[in-house]
Amino acid sequence: MIDYNDIIAKYYTAGSELHSLLVVHSRHVARLAIELALRGDLDVDLNFVREAAMLHDIGIVHTDAPGIHCHGTLPYIAHGVEGSRMLTALGLPRHALVCERHTGAGLSLDDIVNQHLPLPHRAMLPVSMEEKLICYADKFFSKTRPDRQKTLEHARRSLEKFGVATLARFDALTALFGSP
Repeated sequence: MIDYNDIIAKYYTAGSELHSLLVVHSRHVARLAIELALRGDLDVDLNFVREAAMLHDIGIVHTDAPGIHCHGTLPYIAHGVEGSRMLTALGLPRHALVCERHTGAGLSLDDIVNQHLPLPHRAMLPVSMEEKLICYADKFFSKTRPDRQKTLEHARRSLEKFGVATLARFDALTALFGSP
């Protein structure tokens, strides 16, 4: 078991707007992921789900997204890859994969290439049940409105602009976990 609060404290100033935003968002994602796992009687490591959900957005600290108090230099789309790098450096490769694979409904190599995303050219799709669960739960919470849970239709609409393949991946996750 890891202490995700210590890891967050390593990169974020306690009490800062960004720290508060990250913690509130991550708690909501963790809560929903665990609820979905328990409701579906899924064979997942609930401890790991909680830890990884709390750390899935750790990389936002290095991105440039002033609207959510991020004043780094990386494009926001790179927060998953950056979080993966950070957690890999801490010896948490399994948690790192959750960071890398949670963006959108996962990112295929085609998504990255065709949309000219500033990311490594490799598939970043959730593979394990835990990765899929956190990726799905994350779609129901925005960092711009952290205390509001999106409806299934709102979450789905927010992904439509990324194409048919992204929407199909989200629909597959919905079939797997159900509507929150």
